[in-house]
Amino acid sequence: MHILDQIIADKHREVALKKSLIPTQQLEASVLFDRNVYSLSQQLKNSKTGIIAEHKRRSPSKAIINTSYAVEDVVKSYEIAGASGISVLTDGKYFGGSLDDLLLARATVSLPLLRKEFIIDTYQILEAKAYGADVILLIAAVLSRAEIKMLSEFAQQIGLEVLLEVHNEAELEKSLMPSLNMIGVNNRNLKTFEVNLDYSKVLADRIPDDFVKISESGISTTTAVKDLRNYGYQGFLIGENFMKSNNLGNSIKNFINQLAE
Repeated sequence: MHILDQIIADKHREVALKKSLIPTQQLEASVLFDRNVYSLSQQLKNSKTGIIAEHKRRSPSKAIINTSYAVEDVVKSYEIAGASGISVLTDGKYFGGSLDDLLLARATVSLPLLRKEFIIDTYQILEAKAYGADVILLIAAVLSRAEIKMLSEFAQQIGLEVLLEVHNEAELEKSLMPSLNMIGVNNRNLKTFEVNLDYSKVLADRIPDDFVKISESGISTTTAVKDLRNYGYQGFLIGENFMKSNNLGNSIKNFINQLAE
């Protein structure tokens, strides 16, 4: 079984278990459920740098990236450095994240937060809202067009923005619909884990201008960001590059300062 299929199979089991323990009414009663959300798409439109910095402890392709930083310290460093938004991985088994990471991030910063997760059920979207997220991620590789429509419309109904992630033209074609705010192109092939920024360049023209364009994965230099800007990208999701650094605060500050020059 391919790793992505394995992750999704595990996710179905995990969501079923959670649903049996915590009813949706309990999520909706969360103190954070009725807060005013921050708009990531607006932040990116108004930003000179467009960096969405990610909190990520490990991944299936890289094993452990960094488990020594406290979530609060990471997200605070990102905010101080001038990130436009923050992505928080909440998958436990494969990425070492949790919903508590999202909660701690929300308590620490006033930036838009993306719940980075393999979303397959509206229940996870309610969780995202209850734990302080502003944006959810939908991955075209693991969802049908009907599922993308249903999940994205549900998210927008409860006031969350939607970032849809694609990797090739077929995924993009099946996914375009008005209930999305942002389209992200993942430069990492989820089947082989190989990274190539050309994926973003090839798909750039095919993404209508109604959506904010985001390039994800494999971005490690300011040169790459400047290059991708020429293709209409306004957001750049970067995690590993900052997380693996010994001085995360300096790493992101220098990166953003170089971009702003």
